[in-house]
Amino acid sequence: MSQPDRPLASAALFDTAIGTCALAWSAAGVLRFALPGADPAATLAYILRRHRTFDVREAAPTPDIAAVIEKIRAHLAGDLDDLHWIPLDTSLFNDFDRAVYAVARAIDPGHTLSYGDIAHRIGAPGSAQAVGQSLGRNPIPLIIPCHRVLAADHALHGFSAPGGLDTKQRLLEIERTPGFGEPTLF
Repeated sequence: MSQPDRPLASAALFDTAIGTCALAWSAAGVLRFALPGADPAATLAYILRRHRTFDVREAAPTPDIAAVIEKIRAHLAGDLDDLHWIPLDTSLFNDFDRAVYAVARAIDPGHTLSYGDIAHRIGAPGSAQAVGQSLGRNPIPLIIPCHRVLAADHALHGFSAPGGLDTKQRLLEIERTPGFGEPTLF
């Protein structure tokens, strides 16, 4: 049952080329995104789990959210979109996370930055570990493309979304990121 002091947010499951994803949104924009879990029920449970501010309920997508879902589907099928245009509800992000997510969101498909690069760009050199922790809290992966952030040695380290590093690598392959998925000459 919805509590009167908690605003309502909506959520929907949808199929993609990589499995069943889910999206939750408020009146301000996308609030949470879920990459495929072990099965659709796990993905739905994640997207509907208690949120500290919103009462999240399953609902049919609005026309604007349906357009977001279609672009995400296309992106995951290889018809790449930077997804920068999607409105987000960032009202609950702290200032550090907001700064980290803004830099990560500006990374185009097929490109990467390191955790240290982001730390420098937000004016906090030496805080690469804090950047990694921030990205580990990212409630909107893919749209805030934390998978495009790599270690200084260009290696894959840590990815908190379902599937972990395998999912991170698969997303980078879909986005045709150099060094991920394509054959090399040597």
